[in-house]
Amino acid sequence: MFPTEPVGAMRDYVQLCESLGYDNVWFGDSQNIWRESGVVMGAAAVGTERIVFGTGVTNAVTRHRSLLASSWATLSEFTGGRAILGIGTGDSSLRTMGLKPLKLAELEQAIAELRALFRGEEVAEPTSGAHYHLNYLTEPVDVPIYIAASAPKILQLSGRIADGVIVLVGTAPHFIEGALERIEAGAKQSGRTLDDVKIVLWTPTAIDADPTEARDLVRAHVSRVVIRPLPAPIDPELQQVVDRIRESYDYYHHMDTEASHADLVPDELVDLFALAGTAEECTERLAQIQGLGIDQVSIVPFVRPGQSREATIRTFAEIADRV
Repeated sequence: MFPTEPVGAMRDYVQLCESLGYDNVWFGDSQNIWRESGVVMGAAAVGTERIVFGTGVTNAVTRHRSLLASSWATLSEFTGGRAILGIGTGDSSLRTMGLKPLKLAELEQAIAELRALFRGEEVAEPTSGAHYHLNYLTEPVDVPIYIAASAPKILQLSGRIADGVIVLVGTAPHFIEGALERIEAGAKQSGRTLDDVKIVLWTPTAIDADPTEARDLVRAHVSRVVIRPLPAPIDPELQQVVDRIRESYDYYHHMDTEASHADLVPDELVDLFALAGTAEECTERLAQIQGLGIDQVSIVPFVRPGQSREATIRTFAEIADRV
């Protein structure tokens, strides 16, 4: 979910998700276009008992490592360990300020330092040389770290070092299989198997009796998916469309259903990179995904501005129970 709505509404959605049996809720972290994720998660956690909170995703540029470590240690303490740190190289939170994402080696270093801080160890601040640690920890804190990944190189890095991977490659089986191959290759580099890495498939979702309306709702998010390198090739004609989307993408309208770049996305791309259509169509696509090695399908529910996401959340829960 993305904190586009007031904190009270986000709390209501989380409580609804917990009541319907959802395992996790993921919150976008992009300070210039959404509400502050840490505040929203803390408020939404009040009164919950089971559901796990995570970012989808934060970064180690706008969030200093000391801040990330302290925020997540605190959230884990407050929720009784129901916290997952979802992190990436940085996307809209950086690009809306003209900043560049981290290089993969820098992301790997940041994750190593975060884990050291969670263990209560000291790490060095590179600019000053000073060492720091979380002084209030009395024992190590277990916060799983998931990496958001779509391009082949970061998928492989995720398999090598992450506790889990938030995979954003669409819903077509061949894209998912391509991503899992890269994750498995990375896992082997660190003596692990694919079973040792939790796989979350993150997908834009719109379920409506009118399949055209459903597809229209997710076009902006599909454009966000395809601007990144993909783990498998696409049709050359669709690649030309993707190139045009990459040239026009506006990060201040990141995943905005009304964004102009959404108009460039044809139905063929929607069907490859989203879960959108009638309940029957979405059930069929979800059934195709089952058995591919995905541990969790995480929906990003899209509706028109001002509309409630409740119906989508409820309908997907019903679909998941049937598949």
